[in-house]
Amino acid sequence: MRSTDWPALPYAEWKDTYATLHMWMQVIGKVALAQAPPINHSWGIAFQVTPRGVSTYLLPHGDRSFTIEFDLVAHQLSVQVCGGETQTLPLTSRTVADFYRDVMQLLERMGLAVRVWPVPVEIPDPIPFEEDTIHHTYDPEAANRWWRVLIMMLPVFNECRAEFIGKSSPVHFFWGAFDLAVTRFSGRLAPPREGPAFMREAYSHEVISHGFWPGSGPLLEPSFYAYAVPEPAGLKEAAVQPAAAYYHRELGEFILPYEAVRTAPDPAAALRAFIESTYERAATLGGWDRGALERHPSIG
Repeated sequence: MRSTDWPALPYAEWKDTYATLHMWMQVIGKVALAQAPPINHSWGIAFQVTPRGVSTYLLPHGDRSFTIEFDLVAHQLSVQVCGGETQTLPLTSRTVADFYRDVMQLLERMGLAVRVWPVPVEIPDPIPFEEDTIHHTYDPEAANRWWRVLIMMLPVFNECRAEFIGKSSPVHFFWGAFDLAVTRFSGRLAPPREGPAFMREAYSHEVISHGFWPGSGPLLEPSFYAYAVPEPAGLKEAAVQPAAAYYHRELGEFILPYEAVRTAPDPAAALRAFIESTYERAATLGGWDRGALERHPSIG
């Protein structure tokens, strides 16, 4: 695989589109939250990567079901009813307030009216959707490039997940934090955690998580991450691969810059080494029963 297959994603060049797209996806995420069955760990409200962008899972609405997809090839929001109609909205530069109004009106016209709490989550200083005229940028090329980045890494995440036969999440996209993520579970309860109900449930059991996000907070560059909850003693000092990976003390996670993967001779191999080495270190130090949880147990 050539490094040129993995698109560049400079944070500074697309941060405004990223911020707007994040808020738009929170609007659709709130629709999923209102309609999806309450699957554990909020898995039912996550999005999935599709051949054209990212989409909700199938959402029930009375005796009908529908999906909402961000089509980042044709650059349109597509609402599809099972066995029925499809309606779209163009994805173009517009405020979050306008996007929210247009989405709610479209759903109502289609007989899919939904009531949501119209305030974004998992961000500092959230602005209610109806009032957000700050975020209004959409660069089609940048949005498409971000989706192509997800397409490149998704097979690697799934290959690594396939080696684990214990409980594992799908590889899916969380609109709250704007990250692609996959989580493995030891099967043991974790110490109780403070925070909102969805967070307490997400970390009710011991987990090791891996994912990717385009940057936020103290780390303004696209990066892969890995962490364990609870974090076992010694993990901060553990040696992991590849050489560009490091432990970020403020975040409490291992970080591998996307650019280091993209420019590696074999990007998929570099990402696989990061996922496998961080999992092996965390699982071994955490005393996970690797013999029972792994398809091909390895010595950590």
